[in-house]
Amino acid sequence: MVTITHFKNQCYALGNKQSNLNINSFNMWGRNGVFCCFPILCLWACLNAVPVAVDKTKVSPPAEELEPPKSVDTGLHYDRYLREVVDFLEKDPHFRDKLHNTDMEDIKVGKLAKELDFVSHHVRTKLDELKRQEVNRLRTLIKVKQDLDGERGMTVDHQGLLKQFEHLNHMNPHTFEVDDLDRLIKSATNDLENFDKDQHEEFKKYEMMKEHERRERLKTLDEEARKKEEEHYEEMKKKHAEHPKINHPGSQDQLKEVWEETDGLDPSDFNTKTFFSLHDTNGDGYFDEQELEALFTKELEKIYDPTHEEDDMVEMEEERLRMREHVMNEVDTNKDRLVSLDEFMAATNKKDFVQQDGWETLEQNPIYTEEELREFEEHLIGEEQDLNQKTNDLVRQREELERQQQELSAQKIQLQQAVEHMERLKSQKTEPPVQAKVNAVPSAMEILPGDSQSLAQGHQQDFPAHS
Repeated sequence: MVTITHFKNQCYALGNKQSNLNINSFNMWGRNGVFCCFPILCLWACLNAVPVAVDKTKVSPPAEELEPPKSVDTGLHYDRYLREVVDFLEKDPHFRDKLHNTDMEDIKVGKLAKELDFVSHHVRTKLDELKRQEVNRLRTLIKVKQDLDGERGMTVDHQGLLKQFEHLNHMNPHTFEVDDLDRLIKSATNDLENFDKDQHEEFKKYEMMKEHERRERLKTLDEEARKKEEEHYEEMKKKHAEHPKINHPGSQDQLKEVWEETDGLDPSDFNTKTFFSLHDTNGDGYFDEQELEALFTKELEKIYDPTHEEDDMVEMEEERLRMREHVMNEVDTNKDRLVSLDEFMAATNKKDFVQQDGWETLEQNPIYTEEELREFEEHLIGEEQDLNQKTNDLVRQREELERQQQELSAQKIQLQQAVEHMERLKSQKTEPPVQAKVNAVPSAMEILPGDSQSLAQGHQQDFPAHS
């Protein structure tokens, strides 16, 4: 039976390894990538180890246990919810006791979830609260998705969104039930176990894109430059392939090399049990995936050097993954993604542990076929055409907006001119009346002979007689 400390350390270690991957993650609204490769059960199991009889008078104070970092993320979009549920279930004595007597397959098929009915009221209340918080988080995500797609004029696929949330029963948003725990276990198990497959697919796309870009670049060169580029490419391939023989992962030769060059021990003293203890770095009695991959570092250094142009570090991580998968398939007999001491010792007693051929590296195993590359390029062309169409649509929309803006500007100018004209007319209507005509009477110097009578009459009109 595997301890809970081991399982948690496994997830924490794999969470840390996530940050070293050089391949882009999946979008949670689309392909929903997963960044940890161990089942949900790596979060659970018994707390106590088998007691060992010791002389208490000679025992030194136990060294302080180093707690794994609590911020490590499994990579699942419901990671926080998952960890909080597990943490509270561990606090219930009945549930924790059931973990001691339930094997992994029973947990996967939902037998453990039924024990939820027997946990304490306090734990159930807290689980209800955690579920309500998770439902609110999902509702917020859906609302944001709807707003974003609405702005782009896209139709929201509600069913597609709900498929992302199979880790809980969203039809009952208030209480955490047996069905919720069963869904959580199955969803996390499936997501985490698909990690390797997803990584292989992403790596294949990475390699095809690299080759596609190389071929497209060649099309832009003249004949002489293209010939030089091809010669350089072949030279780099040949140089990368010229490396020492790679020992078969998990073979005696491979482990002995680690024993001698990494551990600095005499190869004639090689002992498999001692080797296991040396490289079980957390001392839990198992090789987890990170501890296993660490054993392949010497082999990978023979092939890849970050300072060499011909060596691709993304390919190195894929090679490491292939080596680990191979050893797990050969050694992990109970398929719990762990190598126990018993499994390790059984593997080292096999005939092929000593008699193993060399390891075929990536360049000896084509990642994709020409047909797959052609389909990939056709897909890229389709995506490019869609982008061009959307770009043209946006250009037309922009031109239409600019035209409308010009029309509005012209209308604004006409309106301003009309307002100014109305203001001028209004000001003319409100000017003061013309001054009295006396101001326009000619001076005495300008009166001609014979006009005295007219003048007198004018004076009579202008100046009324006094009474």
